[in-house]
Amino acid sequence: MAVQRIRAFDDPVLREVARPVTEFDKELRGLVKALTLTMRQGHGRAGLAAPQIGVSARVIVFDYDGKAGHLVNPRLELSERTIVADEACLSAPGSWWPLERSFGVTARGRDMYGKPVTVRAIGMLARVLQHEADHLDGVLFVDRLGDDERDRFTESAAF
Repeated sequence: MAVQRIRAFDDPVLREVARPVTEFDKELRGLVKALTLTMRQGHGRAGLAAPQIGVSARVIVFDYDGKAGHLVNPRLELSERTIVADEACLSAPGSWWPLERSFGVTARGRDMYGKPVTVRAIGMLARVLQHEADHLDGVLFVDRLGDDERDRFTESAAF
């Protein structure tokens, strides 16, 4: 697989719950590579989820501040401490919005070969992991905004 087109916020595929991965094969490894290549195609890209390229699979990739990798079928344990920070999405380029998220996260899943992986993150990487895991459940960050904020975001976004 090569670099893929990232689906826009209004694409219905982003509202679907992604299917769990059950086979750790060559196709999955190709998907992880395509996601990684696509994520790295622009400045400031820190994460990407399979639904964002139109693939219904519970796979995310991340690369932030020297910590890069991928998770298949991730499960997140969130810290109680929260923080508000600007958040963006590759499916809504150029749009940033303040959003409250957990400050820390422990993400558990598998790698592309089926081996267990645990990623512990704080700050921005924790935000990235939460954001990408939301995509696997058909949740967009705008869904986490209050009604007024969501309306303002929708009016200002260019998608």
